[in-house]
Amino acid sequence: MNRINLILHAHLPYVRHLEYPKFLEENWLFESLNESYIPGLRMLEKLDQEGVGYRLAICFSPTLITMLTDEALQQRFVDYMNLRIELGEKEAERTEREDRECHAMALRYLSEARANLEMFESYGRNILQGFKALADKDRIELLTTAATHAYLPLYKDYPTAIKAQVIMGLRTHKRIFGQNASGFWLPECGYFPGLDQVLSENGVSWCQLASHSVLSSRDKSIYGGYKPVRLPSGLIGFPRDWSVTSLVWSAVSGYPCDSDYRDFYRDIGYYLPLDYVRPYIHEPEVRVFTGYKYHAITGRTEDKRFYSPEKAAEKVRLHVENFLYSIKRKGIMIETLGIEDPVFNLCFDSELFGHRWYEGIDFLEGVLRNGSASQDFQFTTPTSVILSDGSCDKLRVNESSWGAGGYSDTWLDSSNAWIYRHIRKSIDRMQELTHRFPDQGSLKGRFLNQASREVLLAMASDWPCIMHDRTSVTYAEKRLRNHLGSFNVVYSSMCRNTVNTEWLINAERRNQIFPDMDYNLFDPDKIDD
Repeated sequence: MNRINLILHAHLPYVRHLEYPKFLEENWLFESLNESYIPGLRMLEKLDQEGVGYRLAICFSPTLITMLTDEALQQRFVDYMNLRIELGEKEAERTEREDRECHAMALRYLSEARANLEMFESYGRNILQGFKALADKDRIELLTTAATHAYLPLYKDYPTAIKAQVIMGLRTHKRIFGQNASGFWLPECGYFPGLDQVLSENGVSWCQLASHSVLSSRDKSIYGGYKPVRLPSGLIGFPRDWSVTSLVWSAVSGYPCDSDYRDFYRDIGYYLPLDYVRPYIHEPEVRVFTGYKYHAITGRTEDKRFYSPEKAAEKVRLHVENFLYSIKRKGIMIETLGIEDPVFNLCFDSELFGHRWYEGIDFLEGVLRNGSASQDFQFTTPTSVILSDGSCDKLRVNESSWGAGGYSDTWLDSSNAWIYRHIRKSIDRMQELTHRFPDQGSLKGRFLNQASREVLLAMASDWPCIMHDRTSVTYAEKRLRNHLGSFNVVYSSMCRNTVNTEWLINAERRNQIFPDMDYNLFDPDKIDD
């Protein structure tokens, strides 16, 4: 029996700019909600109602949780969807007149947008309730991650910052879902020796690991990563299967690259007349994705051919069969080595399915449906594996990640190295403040708590990743400078033993995250508490 541990990770950086009528980077949330999270929840609920015996694990990052439960952002998403529906109605009329080849897809997008908005409203605008209901039925296991998805290996010399990231991630999960998280998604699969001790001390039972963590271990592996790994602290690790996940994840040869699938980049927001799309883009005349895309993947330069949903559906069916066959074939090879009931740990970013890969939700449904119907597979969760199987390797795992090169290259290179001296200085100063002003209440306590939030937000892995990828670099740099500058406001004020009350109120309104923040987490004298 091949056991499949499917672990999805839903994360976006904290973006909230109510000072503007519309803000471009808030679309990261709205697009993911419309194209990944809501369709994914609908698919899981449908399988549950039909009695399909699936199980999987899902991580919602604390920053994403905060945005999904923010009433102001919920209203902005409703406004966003109403514009998408309005555009869809215009597209239905335009394509019927002009581009008949696109008319069916225009109607499809319009129908999907209406259904997604209706579902969003049916949950009181909080779709996390739907995922919690599935968790209560034991269909999914919910886990958490670091408070702001910081890439932890680069802060291994700052145990207070590591502890604050872990504890605030766990607190946010419990506050929203009403239960402790047994699992902890390591941001970017970033691990370093000793991190397991921090997680274990705070009640975490398991985490995922990068694929090569077993191969690079100083200890000999018996099971080659196809059974759980017991780390020195007793924490259980689940090494990601690289070869199977690459069938989906590879940007060169993965299933989403197939020429029958829909092209992500060819969007009407970038090629229809500006006067037509102006109400649905950003001022001043910044073209953006609208979600209305009519072409298949046919290269970057040649003429695009129109997308065929029928061809794509057939290709999804073939790729589902190939995916499960690949697992089965590999399972047979593993069992010849004496490893019975291997565990395949398949870790993916949730936003790939539906958003980046339009057909990805259908692919996931096919895998869960067909796999559950086969006697060759069993869908599990990490906690269920721990409870049912005592077989595991005892390994000392080296520093690793799932980034390019397998280590820290993405988050530490010539494009972003400059940020760390500033972040680390803010951590040092935050520790200094906790030592000088312990256990403060009232305004000073709030002031210091806000400083802690700014430090955590500056530590987010998203900013160096954006700089490395050279996408929204200006925004990433601005966010980082703003968080560090805000911290310095607190530091300089506290050095004068004063509180800037007006600034504090505005800062708390601007970043409404971690209401249960305790700045004393940064006290180095309490690191072992």
